[in-house]
Amino acid sequence: MDEKTLIAKRVALELMDGDLCNLGIGLPTLVARYVPAGRNVFFQSENGIVGMSGPVAGADNPDLTDAGGSPISALPGAASFDSVLSFGLIRGGHLDVTVLGGLQVDEEGHLANWMVPGKMVPGMGGAMDLVTGARRVIVAMQHSAKGESKIVKRCTLPLTSVRRVDLIVTDLAVIEPTDAGLVLKETAPGVTVEQVLANTGCELILSPDLRPMPLEG
Repeated sequence: MDEKTLIAKRVALELMDGDLCNLGIGLPTLVARYVPAGRNVFFQSENGIVGMSGPVAGADNPDLTDAGGSPISALPGAASFDSVLSFGLIRGGHLDVTVLGGLQVDEEGHLANWMVPGKMVPGMGGAMDLVTGARRVIVAMQHSAKGESKIVKRCTLPLTSVRRVDLIVTDLAVIEPTDAGLVLKETAPGVTVEQVLANTGCELILSPDLRPMPLEG
């Protein structure tokens, strides 16, 4: 199983029946494939749809895309609307959960995911609204990039929001930001606590209930 699939499978277990959920572009879009059977999750996209899925053969439409421009399908009962209503859902606190990628998360649970200074940025998208407005924020990202941990003592990249995220899921671990710091709750299959600590750029608190990461609901 590749790293992105592992992350997506674990995040999918966090989605509850009836949740209204926004998936960020990139890795988070994979989460929709692994929602446990029997859980009805309604996926929303900033460009104005609730009730979308990945492309379905026979239901493809070049005019249907998610906020990142990737093709989607509308499930029976889906609703489409303008960006004003879409961001009203987000800013009004009506989203149960959002799953976003990350460039960095620091020990206070702050997320940086919208730009790298000096590189071209097409726009901030809806990330700032999503982190601020969603009831629960889950960061789905690889633990390290180019040999450096993405979980750091202080973000060196511009913050997306000053709000603390609720959960971090990586290819090595599940980590929960708390008032006391980052709590290591789960380790990925075949990964030791020592490996997680060695690949993390700040201190972690070991949960008394530390367990192996489940991948099936």
